[in-house]
Amino acid sequence: MPSTPTFDELMAGSTTAVHLEMRDSYAVDYETGPFADWRAGHRHDPDDRAAWWRPWLDLVTEAVGQGTVIRRARIVSEPVSEYTRFLYDGTFTNVAAGEEVRWLARRRASDIALPGNDFWLFDDEWVHWNHFAGDGSSLGEEITNDPASAKLCAEAFGTVWSRATPHAEYKI
Repeated sequence: MPSTPTFDELMAGSTTAVHLEMRDSYAVDYETGPFADWRAGHRHDPDDRAAWWRPWLDLVTEAVGQGTVIRRARIVSEPVSEYTRFLYDGTFTNVAAGEEVRWLARRRASDIALPGNDFWLFDDEWVHWNHFAGDGSSLGEEITNDPASAKLCAEAFGTVWSRATPHAEYKI
């Protein structure tokens, strides 16, 4: 049996990578860090790339440069949470790195069979599950090439993507 690839190996070796996010907040720290800075009024200047570029964006840029299509869809409650506003304001960085990003109002997802967890799906084969606690903190990852899981994720993402609004058109 082949060994399970790491997330970075999957990103580097895949032709497609799709990511579905379904939570209204993730590990929010109101006291310190980027979210707290945003709450205090800090916004990234799109023209000051050095101030907001980070290792994740390097990984995306490298993968896209090698031909990987990376798409991210976010299912969000409306009106959006404060944390979703924070994500929205910073999404231009994902787009600048080469990701395609879309947003779907949760009420438009009611009839979609969705997995119980956020995920990445690579080449419609490998699923990288993201597990979270109720407070949004990470409980770790799980990577599988279970065909039923991959099929569920591919179908869910495809439906979400077809209904979702491209980032440039989505207004909060």
